[in-house]
Amino acid sequence: MEKKKAPAKIFKQELIVFLVVVALLIFFCAASEDFRKYTTILTIMDYSYYIVLMAIGVAFPLITGGVDLSIGTGLVCYSLAGGYMIVHMGLPVWLAMIVTILFGIVIGTLNGFLIGVMGLPPFLATLCTCMITRGLGSICSGNFGISWPASGQDGSWFRNIFKYTAGDTKIPLGFIWVLILAIVMHYVLNHTKIGRYTIAIGSNKEAAILSGINVKFYHIMAYVISGFFAALAAIAYSAVFGTVLPGTGAGFELEAIGGAIIGGVSATGGAGSIIGTFIGVFVICLLKTGLPFIGLQANWQQIVTGLVLIGSVMVDIVKKSKEAKK
Repeated sequence: MEKKKAPAKIFKQELIVFLVVVALLIFFCAASEDFRKYTTILTIMDYSYYIVLMAIGVAFPLITGGVDLSIGTGLVCYSLAGGYMIVHMGLPVWLAMIVTILFGIVIGTLNGFLIGVMGLPPFLATLCTCMITRGLGSICSGNFGISWPASGQDGSWFRNIFKYTAGDTKIPLGFIWVLILAIVMHYVLNHTKIGRYTIAIGSNKEAAILSGINVKFYHIMAYVISGFFAALAAIAYSAVFGTVLPGTGAGFELEAIGGAIIGGVSATGGAGSIIGTFIGVFVICLLKTGLPFIGLQANWQQIVTGLVLIGSVMVDIVKKSKEAKK
């Protein structure tokens, strides 16, 4: 019976977060005429792609009861490495994209090995790889910003994956792709061994071991997925922004983790929703984009976002407490 109740609870969480997104849209549209412009929608979409992709990936380590702090600086590192291969080594964009993805998988595998096999605490292990990727990004770029091919240049086709230009109109195609990926990973989490065992590890690691689950392997896979999606986020970031600067990326992971938690991923592991994560990121993006339209600048944006996250974590704690009493 308990197994039948879980999906309903997750669906309820997704619905609540969706209503929050709708409420924020209505509020910002009513508060600012400029917010209702099409260019604002494009800005929200541009901010959302790389955060959504990171959030989908980091949801898996979070569900195991861990965390991946390397995805923010990793995103910038992978983007700089890919850009360097295009600009300075003359690699075609498609090949640089493949190498970028492989780079993310390697770092994800390293994280998984340090945590799942070596037994390092996830916070410490991924903090170390966070510093490593930040340094590697600066080395790859020679401490200079790097731009992937701009619109009109050879190889700029990859930008149309996320923002297609038809005449004078820019169409945010990236929304469709990240939605498809969210649906695919929702299926992976709920209907495959990788997903079910990820949840089992987060729910009770000792019980998962006793039941015969290869905990080390599936722990590694959770971080490989996180690294893979951080690399996809790097490509999305390179596609929608002009120049990638070394030494940046710190803080991106907090937005992704925040979106995942708002969307229903448990802060203590064992439960989560990828569709909820997808919707939860738009709460972060709407606050990030909308608050300046009502006169609240960067410091207030961080405060409001932090308060929303505290509320989400408190809701998760209350839910876990009620379930424990049953």
